[in-house]
Amino acid sequence: MLEEVERWLTRRSWSAADHPPGSVRAAANGTGVSVVLPALNEAATVGDIVATIRRELMERVPLVDELVVIDSGSTDATAEVARRAGARVVHRDAILPRLPAVPGKGEVLWRSLLVTSGDILCFIDADLKDFSADFVSGIVGPLLAHPEVQFVKAMYDRPLGELAGQGGRVTELVARPLLNLHWPLLAGFVQPLGGEYAVRRTLLERLPFPVGYGVELGLLVDALHTVGLDALAQVDVGVRVHRHQDGQALGRMAAAIYRTAQVRLSRGHLVRPSLTQYERGPDGFVPRTYPVDTQERPPMREIEEYVARHAA
Repeated sequence: MLEEVERWLTRRSWSAADHPPGSVRAAANGTGVSVVLPALNEAATVGDIVATIRRELMERVPLVDELVVIDSGSTDATAEVARRAGARVVHRDAILPRLPAVPGKGEVLWRSLLVTSGDILCFIDADLKDFSADFVSGIVGPLLAHPEVQFVKAMYDRPLGELAGQGGRVTELVARPLLNLHWPLLAGFVQPLGGEYAVRRTLLERLPFPVGYGVELGLLVDALHTVGLDALAQVDVGVRVHRHQDGQALGRMAAAIYRTAQVRLSRGHLVRPSLTQYERGPDGFVPRTYPVDTQERPPMREIEEYVARHAA
């Protein structure tokens, strides 16, 4: 590990207890905080997450100013459950309707900038179980207490069933090797692909957003190049429990992440943007080919509607 990264680990790594909600709010000094949950068929978990944030961080301690669930086209009761728990729910397709939406988490996060007003955006995955308000206050805290910090990722243990620390398979097999080999300054991030992170709007609006699974790696790499390592940080929030993907879904995720990295390594020749996987059928293995996410949305400050909204 680079000496610069070792120094960064001691300077820019905290635990959630280092920034309790009360002291964090006192440091806010008028800084608005928006929490965004991207959600697709998460009726089983989204309500508990929303209710916890409202109770702990909007009513008990007024840390969060805005709580928005962006529904990606759920076919279950996600929107109803989230709304009943106290969130403002916005459908992805209602945001920037002149530009047809494409499937993908990154697409939802990008569009969320248009329907939120906070100076800090905090993204939280909607499939978390045993959710704690520390996931929000822990990662927002450094941004409020340290003006020079601009991007904060959560770090945590990721169990796989009964196996401690065996989650995050795409992180260990794909993302961490890529970062260590090509962006060694980011080698100190424990969970580079984690979906829980808080970022200043002034940084987010300058970054392109991969529309799919590559969004977390893309934002992290681009933030490093835009503001430098010392503006990035991470916070230990304990344990993250969520629904795990099957092996083939992980393969598609890995392909998108590799593609995102490859785009950032070279703007020349790009790898073939598809992935063939195999499923056993009645007569043997059947190949199925899936497209790999290749589209990216431009920095939000290049979008006419966003510029007009923030100039008003």
